[in-house]
Amino acid sequence: MNSKFVYDIPTKIYFGENQLKNLGKELSKYGKRVLLTYGGGSIKKNGLYDKVVEEIKNANLELFELSGIEPNPRVSSVNEGANICKKENIDVLLAVGGGSVIDCTKFIGAATYYNGDAWDISLGKVPVEKCLPIITVLTLAATGSEMDTGGVISNPKTKDKRGISFPVMRPKVSFLDPTNTYSVSKYQTACGSADILSHIIEVYFNLNTDLYMLDKVMEGLMKTVIKYAPIAIKEPNNYEARANLMWTSSWAINGFVNGGKRQAWSVHCIEHELSAYYDITHGLGLAILTPRWMEYVLDENTVKRFYQFGINVFDIDKSLPEMEVAKKSIEKLKDFFFETLELQSTLTKINIDKTNFKVMSEKAEILGNTKYAFKPINAIDIENILKMCL
Repeated sequence: MNSKFVYDIPTKIYFGENQLKNLGKELSKYGKRVLLTYGGGSIKKNGLYDKVVEEIKNANLELFELSGIEPNPRVSSVNEGANICKKENIDVLLAVGGGSVIDCTKFIGAATYYNGDAWDISLGKVPVEKCLPIITVLTLAATGSEMDTGGVISNPKTKDKRGISFPVMRPKVSFLDPTNTYSVSKYQTACGSADILSHIIEVYFNLNTDLYMLDKVMEGLMKTVIKYAPIAIKEPNNYEARANLMWTSSWAINGFVNGGKRQAWSVHCIEHELSAYYDITHGLGLAILTPRWMEYVLDENTVKRFYQFGINVFDIDKSLPEMEVAKKSIEKLKDFFFETLELQSTLTKINIDKTNFKVMSEKAEILGNTKYAFKPINAIDIENILKMCL
């Protein structure tokens, strides 16, 4: 057992309705000049934009804006934001949106202290030692970026998607109001729920034994998504469902459940190649990939973990043989993704063929360091997994 770790999650959370009244106070702690970042404009349609701007003005802060941040945020948006920060002497960043907006804002905060192309940061050429303070107002339960240190951006020119993680990039304060997710579509709710589950699965499937307590926490988090995602899809204004998904999203990837586990993730690095080449929704790619990866890595050495997953998350009869339970657990997950959440079940259905599989697989192996994963996989294995998804 390796239960030696450091726990440090300093993000301050305002959870629940009507917490936005504290926004001006929190922003003011970091300065007067605020850069508001957001995406395609949905926050203007649902009224959140007006509420945020009102709080900023009531606090007598200066407001600057960067809109149009993409679902798979581009490095061009990062450079644009960093240029605004340098030109206007921005003190604090306010990201209002989902994971893409928050990820992009994290890169902006780091790139403000660098004079070159922000893509250099994603390549690891620049150590991230400073970052503008970041405050977030979350509008989509999915990535957990509101409470973690990581961010991912894309470069369409090179068809690359890269992620980095530095402590200084963790948001200082995050506002989590489940009512801000009422307007999220059924599709995005489904994709976000798949994303949350994947974050937990990447940590849970680990041959390194760790604290029993953390396994129970992860199983509880997964059962929460499985219970409440269908409710949120059917009843978009169900506060209980939205609140449970939102809080699970944050705790799935803020580092708490990792404990002493240290291993490379398998599915995320493959999906990053899919969305880098085809610009698909991250959660959808994870939903298509995860059960196929499971089928590929299930063997006599890994079966006990799948057995535990099956009996504790899907309540499969524990008296059945381990391998039978393991296979049933994968089928249960497929059913959840493709029947309950109604996500597309294959890459073929979203018009992706095997044309780029080889180069994508080679990049995924290197960038994901997958030889240190739950079950070590190489480029050939990754290509086989992608073919299983057709």
